[in-house]
Amino acid sequence: MAVNLCAPDPKWLLPVAGIELGWAEAGIRKPGRKDLLIVRIADGASVAGVFTQNSFAAAPVLVCREHLAGSRDVRALVINTGNANAGTGNVGLEAARASCAALAKLIGCNTGQVLPFSTGVIMEQLPIGRLIAGLPQALGRLGPDHWLQAAQAIMTTDTVPKAASRRVNIAGTTLTLTGIAKGAGMIRPNMATMLSFVATDAAIAPALLQQLTQRAADRSFNCITIDGDTSTNDSFVVIATGRGSTRVDSEQSPSYSAFGNALNELARELAHAIVRDGEGATKFIEVRIEQAATEAEARQVAYAVAHSPLVKTAFFASDPNLGRILAAVGYAGISGLQPERVQMHLDDVHVVLDGGRHPNYREADGQRVMKNSEMVVRLQLGRGITGASVWTTDLSHDYVSINADYRS
Repeated sequence: MAVNLCAPDPKWLLPVAGIELGWAEAGIRKPGRKDLLIVRIADGASVAGVFTQNSFAAAPVLVCREHLAGSRDVRALVINTGNANAGTGNVGLEAARASCAALAKLIGCNTGQVLPFSTGVIMEQLPIGRLIAGLPQALGRLGPDHWLQAAQAIMTTDTVPKAASRRVNIAGTTLTLTGIAKGAGMIRPNMATMLSFVATDAAIAPALLQQLTQRAADRSFNCITIDGDTSTNDSFVVIATGRGSTRVDSEQSPSYSAFGNALNELARELAHAIVRDGEGATKFIEVRIEQAATEAEARQVAYAVAHSPLVKTAFFASDPNLGRILAAVGYAGISGLQPERVQMHLDDVHVVLDGGRHPNYREADGQRVMKNSEMVVRLQLGRGITGASVWTTDLSHDYVSINADYRS
């Protein structure tokens, strides 16, 4: 059960001029479910991508990087669920390229103008014949308002489809953004086992779009963790079709910061949805670090807390064994940390004063907060003025069960 997350209402999801989406039930892993998505992109769009930093990057990630390096004139995305096509060697690369070639032939473009994406089980060969056979069905369903079905088509262990939209007025012009995401486990940047695709009708030069996409990833998908595992298939792609009235021509343009803020907000909403739908999650937790010397230091401490199984299981049990948090801060690897300067709050409860238990802290107050489905762990390091947040979940019995049974 996702934490305070409902499936989006299709009426909230805005069509983006220059984008069509179609899906199929190709039987890639299981029959009778949406598992293949086609996104057709109007000619002249800019496309940017941020991908996994796992050295065992999946075949589709390698092909995406190759195609984006060769040309930004992307005309389509082909996305499958049920099989990651990772750890599959040269056969997997051939399958990823074959999916691009098959779709390119059907829509009349070059193979290098198609980007492939896969998600699912690692180290199993992609049933490329089923994928190719499903392409005509997906193309037959192409439409501009199929964002909810698109979100459903990329789900794996997700329990809720993830999609969101924004409409922003910028200096008399209207900007539309809509995006989808998937992810529930194997979540840890950079990036996470997630796929996310965002489209806008703004006109943005490819170099600027890549810069804005990386920045949005760093403020959203690269600030989430569920289990500390970095996947092989992570991909965040932003498409700017140029079919609207907003233009982003330079970093000095007022539309640059306005679009960047809108993209950051949309990406953060999708990233939070991934955490809220974390496998077995019952709590949504922000670990907020303040008074750090650098942002990198703040994130280092935040991840140490967010990854600790002892901390996460305590939150699942609503057990205010909060010394586990201090232990994680201590082993985070911060040189010169002075424990006597550390403060900690759990929502409105002041737990730690100057490195020790606050004299007025009572466990009943800590437990009161920990019984909530959402909370903030706020840690002040007393080392500077910089901060950062990481969003995470608790660790439940269901997480173990879901991952123990994943392939059955």
